Amino acid sequence: MTSDIGEHQGASADAVEHHYDIGTEFYRLWLDPGLTYSCAMWADGDDLRGAQQRKLDYLIEQAQIGGAGRVLDIGCGWGSLMRAVADRNDHALITGLTLSRDQYQHILADPPDRTEVRLEHWNDHRPGIPYDVIFCVGALEHFVRFGLSRRERTATYRSFFAYCHSMLAPGGRLVVQTIGKGNRPLDQVSITDVQFLANEIFPESDPPRLAELAHASEKLFEIRSVINDRLDYSTTCAEWLHRLRTHRAEAERAAGTRVTEAYERYLEASIRQFDEQHLVLYRIALRKADGPLSG
Repeated sequence: MTSDIGEHQGASADAVEHHYDIGTEFYRLWLDPGLTYSCAMWADGDDLRGAQQRKLDYLIEQAQIGGAGRVLDIGCGWGSLMRAVADRNDHALITGLTLSRDQYQHILADPPDRTEVRLEHWNDHRPGIPYDVIFCVGALEHFVRFGLSRRERTATYRSFFAYCHSMLAPGGRLVVQTIGKGNRPLDQVSITDVQFLANEIFPESDPPRLAELAHASEKLFEIRSVINDRLDYSTTCAEWLHRLRTHRAEAERAAGTRVTEAYERYLEASIRQFDEQHLVLYRIALRKADGPLSG
């Protein structure tokens, strides 16, 4: 990575590898068939596959991809959103960015139509033609490191929004889904959970506050909608945990006992944090603010 933002303010490539490159087969045991590793959107009667499909449909609807010719997916994971976009738009060219070699190789092995995946940090990506839509789902949590000041955090998010603004055509849309920090004071159990998640599961990462994102996007984007679906993430983590425990023996063979136990603890902690409002889940739709910018 050549970017100061990527190298010093957010999760490094090594930190991404620590979490995402422990083996796709391990994740396959407890994620949905599309390997969608972000919060689902639940309705009565949904199973995990249906709830993840509902989430993808919602994000695509918010992006208004019908007339889009070029789409960028920042933090594309194992490619489920790219595939969903390709299925719903029969002419768009879709680029996915990831820092995970496992995810990169998985998509390369069976690429969706009209897609390109790149092992590249967003701040190093410089296409020659602007995009019509940018997605950022489950990646913003890794853009700043734990312990930065509010000013440093907001400045980093500002750099991200400025980048997206420069990469979008007039009227372009940006759709973000991210874990966020809640407003309730942490108790001792929550402090222990947060320390474990920061040290063992998501090193060099810290989720944003909504105020930081709103401030960082000023005069760059019109915020069209924001919803907080924290209980959807609690439900998603509970389903992931159930599936992981159901396949415990296979998980230990794929990734080892220590990793499997750590992931059980991570999912248990996440359920608590979303239930107790210490963590939230934002789905945000934005539109590029056209015209000259000031301030």
